Amino acid sequence: MNYGFLINNDACIGCHACSTACKSENEVPLGVQRTWVKSVETGQYPNVTRSFQVTRCNHCANPPCVRICPVTAMYQREDGIVEFDPDVCIGCKACMQACPYDAIYIDPESGTAAKCHYCAHKVDLGLEPACVVVCPEHAILAGDLDDPTTEIAQTVAKNKVTVRKPEQGTAPKLYYIGGEDVAMHPTATERTPETFAWADVLPLHGDAGGDGHASKPPKASGRTSDSGTPLRASGLQGDPVGGPIQIGEGRMAEQMTQVVWNAQHKVPWHWPVPAYLVTKGIAAGLFLILSLLGPIAGITIEGADMLAASSASLFFLLVTTALLVYDLERPERFLRIVLRPQFKSWLVRGAYLLIGFSGLISLWWAGELATTLGWYTFDSPDWRIWVMIPAIPFGIGTAIYTAFLFGQAEGRDLWQSPLLPIHMLIQSIMGGSAFLLILDAVVGFHVSVAALVQTTFLVSVGLDLAVTLLGEFGMPHASEQAARAAHMITKGRYARSFWLVAIVMGHIVPLFMGFYPAWIAGVLVLVGLYAFEHAYVTAPQELPNS
Repeated sequence: MNYGFLINNDACIGCHACSTACKSENEVPLGVQRTWVKSVETGQYPNVTRSFQVTRCNHCANPPCVRICPVTAMYQREDGIVEFDPDVCIGCKACMQACPYDAIYIDPESGTAAKCHYCAHKVDLGLEPACVVVCPEHAILAGDLDDPTTEIAQTVAKNKVTVRKPEQGTAPKLYYIGGEDVAMHPTATERTPETFAWADVLPLHGDAGGDGHASKPPKASGRTSDSGTPLRASGLQGDPVGGPIQIGEGRMAEQMTQVVWNAQHKVPWHWPVPAYLVTKGIAAGLFLILSLLGPIAGITIEGADMLAASSASLFFLLVTTALLVYDLERPERFLRIVLRPQFKSWLVRGAYLLIGFSGLISLWWAGELATTLGWYTFDSPDWRIWVMIPAIPFGIGTAIYTAFLFGQAEGRDLWQSPLLPIHMLIQSIMGGSAFLLILDAVVGFHVSVAALVQTTFLVSVGLDLAVTLLGEFGMPHASEQAARAAHMITKGRYARSFWLVAIVMGHIVPLFMGFYPAWIAGVLVLVGLYAFEHAYVTAPQELPNS
């Protein structure tokens, strides 16, 4: 069995019966949808043609959402249906980042991921999905693509069909007859408030408070994001604004091509994710500086300095864990990452790296504390070797594993950069040395340690500046989505924070400060690092995938 869908755009009349039937059959809450209809107008008034496209999960043969799910809540059945288990889901929203089609949402009632599941409960009884049954034009077909006797297999064989984003390598099994580029590709036409005849109003960032959790949508304002996606639809002049549906401004179909109806999608990951990138980078970076660069430079670090550094590293690891748990929609289930892991997911691999690193850092801190307070006298200072050497690969892994997690987020092309592991390691060293400069102002490191930290700081800031400007944003990007996200960061809505805060304040000013006082340079770098991570994490999520 190999179930799939075929949708005939030439036959679809845009009645939304499929969307309504899906909501009714699966009790889909208001504000989210498993299937929706996109309307596109081509031509210039009055010679206008409107086409419709039904959009939902593609039930990919190679589903990235399954690979990235840390607890197997998203899984693929033997018959090809990509199913989900809300009783297992922890609400990490990684599957939403991995889906190149915006097909997955967070259920506002259960706090778990959900999507079209092919009405599997009906299919198991020998029935067809609700959308197929209710379609008045027989524009939706469902069935076994591997069985040549089925209507869907025969129709696919006889017609020219297309799929969405074949370049992603997901092998989607949602085929279209009459699929046009302006409808199939979300960035094929610019979107402004005037182009939408109706818009399903959802806040772009998912919530008014910015914490990633559901809240009431704001009133309509008619503004757009830098990518052209409407933040909110606008009302006709004189009409009250607010509510889920609004009429767009201006005359319909004034342009040659325009999207007039679509469902907007929320940004899944908010400020906790860039914040956690900074805190875990600091925790790993300051350890790597003292465990690797200290011995390489031939510097013996005193116990009091080691105690202060190990305390800081342990603190930032605790903050990192708190941020990761806080960002979950179901934080009470966070232990499932360890108790029922899916090891293909870099969320799981990263969790084990963090656990191993935290355990070794805790031993390091306990040893330094016992030695400093005289609770226990070790026979030789070489005891640190037995703790710190095994911790080095865990520290490097902690610094860079998110790059591989971002690599699994196939819905965000900017994150697919092969430079990302190296960039994150440099950022970790930079963040660690920046915090050590701040810590030096409090505890007063030995002069040799302070010199090591200052040298590491200057080198890492310079390297990070070069990798950012010449590598991440200086080289051409391989896809349109990645190029659009990079443009949004360097020349769009994030340009001011990127150039003024991340680059000038976070790199150039500290490089030329001359370390007077050094802790201010450290603070500037950490502020700039967060500004960069915030733009880098948020910008790709604001580009439409549907």
